[in-house]
Amino acid sequence: MVFITIVCYPKCSTCKKAVAWLSQRGIEPVYRDIQKENPTVEELKKWRRESGLPLKRFFNTSGQIYRREKLAERLPGMSEEEQYERLAKDGLLVKRPILLLDDGVLVGFKEKEWAEKIGT
Repeated sequence: MVFITIVCYPKCSTCKKAVAWLSQRGIEPVYRDIQKENPTVEELKKWRRESGLPLKRFFNTSGQIYRREKLAERLPGMSEEEQYERLAKDGLLVKRPILLLDDGVLVGFKEKEWAEKIGT
């Protein structure tokens, strides 16, 4: 059996859709509330490595924090370490859902990508 953890925010509509999608396929993942349990810098580095995605893809660019802090303008001038530290400071700044699998990490809910990775 594949071990799956979904890192989500309970009020996020995309997270709700992703959890429902998994449930419809008989998959009941371990649920981690990203607001109560922020990802650490070490976790974010590991997830980035395993996902193969650029660090910018881990930012919730449509969120209030991203806009309020004008991160679109600030990120290019921040070091990678500063970006990791900022993401780890507030889970709501992190793109979600994040699906943690035994053999990889998926960021954001894209049905086709999830189906291909999970094999459903």
